[in-house]
Amino acid sequence: MAVLIVLLVGALTFAAWFVHQHFNYWKSRGIPHDAPKIPFGNTSELMKTMQLSDIFKRTYFNYKNKTDGPFVGFYMYFKTMVIVTDVDFAKTVLIREFDKFHDRGVFHNERDDPLTANLVNTEGQKWKTLRQKLTPTFTSGKMKTMFPTILDVGDDLIKVFEQKSTVSKDSLEITDILARFTADVIGSCAFGLDCHSLSDPKAEFVKMGTAAITERRYGKSMDLFLFGAPGLAAKLRMKQTVQKVEDFYMNIIKDTVDYRVKNKVKRNDFMDMLIDLKVKYDDGDKQNGLTFNEIAAQAFIFFLAGFETSSTTMGFALYELACNQDVQDKLRTEVDSVLGKHNGNLDYDSMREMTYLEKVIDETMRKRPVVGHLIRIATQQYEHSNPKYNIEEGTGVIVPSLAIHHDPEFYPEPEKFIPERFDEDQAKQRPACTFLPFGEGPRNCIGLRFGRMQVVVGMALLIHNFKFELHPTKTVVPLEYRTDNILLSSKGGIHLKVSRIEKK
Repeated sequence: MAVLIVLLVGALTFAAWFVHQHFNYWKSRGIPHDAPKIPFGNTSELMKTMQLSDIFKRTYFNYKNKTDGPFVGFYMYFKTMVIVTDVDFAKTVLIREFDKFHDRGVFHNERDDPLTANLVNTEGQKWKTLRQKLTPTFTSGKMKTMFPTILDVGDDLIKVFEQKSTVSKDSLEITDILARFTADVIGSCAFGLDCHSLSDPKAEFVKMGTAAITERRYGKSMDLFLFGAPGLAAKLRMKQTVQKVEDFYMNIIKDTVDYRVKNKVKRNDFMDMLIDLKVKYDDGDKQNGLTFNEIAAQAFIFFLAGFETSSTTMGFALYELACNQDVQDKLRTEVDSVLGKHNGNLDYDSMREMTYLEKVIDETMRKRPVVGHLIRIATQQYEHSNPKYNIEEGTGVIVPSLAIHHDPEFYPEPEKFIPERFDEDQAKQRPACTFLPFGEGPRNCIGLRFGRMQVVVGMALLIHNFKFELHPTKTVVPLEYRTDNILLSSKGGIHLKVSRIEKK
């Protein structure tokens, strides 16, 4: 018994020493940082009082121009990280020395949780091969073939807004409707399905999309492993995807693939392109093809990324336009003018003429980037001119997009909504990596063309047909963010007055 007690005391002492040493890492290196709290590190407010990107933003402004290096230290649970405070170093991480920072270091477990093995999460050569295979599916030519599908769903969006605004003349919660719009768009383009989310608020696609983002398989307590030690979590065969979500999407993708292959159905959509890659694999071309699990993972992340980010961006844009009626009026004048030149029709070419709309969307993503930070991990030692600021292999790197987008050095009066910031002459004056809604460099968002296209279509149709105003009591000003979501999203939705514009 005495021996056991000694061993137990020894093990506990060693564990305490190890934890102390770990959370003393940045102090021992002389790198500025906030004091960590065990075991949460610098994220003790996560899921409580601050959104994660806001924590990074606070750290950025607390230390920018107060250090002799390009970053400060940070602890994400047990994970040692740096937060970039110099945009030139952000360019180094994202572009110049991408070979040292090409992975994200986030959880994925291809064997037990196949939907996590997608382009966003995978690493190294696996990511590079996937990216090369999928890049041709996102050309402007492919986007043009999908445009009519988006436009059809856009017509449904206008009908639902008209119906809802007629019934509820007081105010309308717009985020749910916009989420159903993007669910229908991507459900059609990625899965070839008429999801009917706009006509049916309880449609499975929206429910499962929301569950995939907000629900946790093991509860919040296991975030320590999934986010803090993703490699260990995968080795322990943990899963991130909620089972009902995995079952729903795997079954839909299997049924869609089987039906199209058997009946030789072609729709010129994203699923067609994935099926072509699967057929190559099945025919023996392993180098250029994809397995079923691989195409399922890509279809899943295409849906998930476009569903949440695009609908949230549209909600933020309409909120800003309601706050800035002069901008809304100017935008409506442009939209109406372009549609007038094209006999009232919105098509791929007329969409590209709406340059002010593009600036409104850019300013929305500048002020409220749905993905408020970019994460990378050092895959090898990074050598800085000042050895104190070398980055060891395995260290996480955070590029705080939200903070950079609100830095007055690059965007004077950053809390104001000014689309003219994206006039060509102004945009050229800003350094690289000061506008990061889609990331930057080789690992930027592969679907940015598609994401922008569905936002432009939805916004053009809505502004052409409706006026959006703040409600005196139901609209929350200033907008508040949910603290339990890793993405920026409005707390309690966005309530606006919506009125139909009578055409002369």
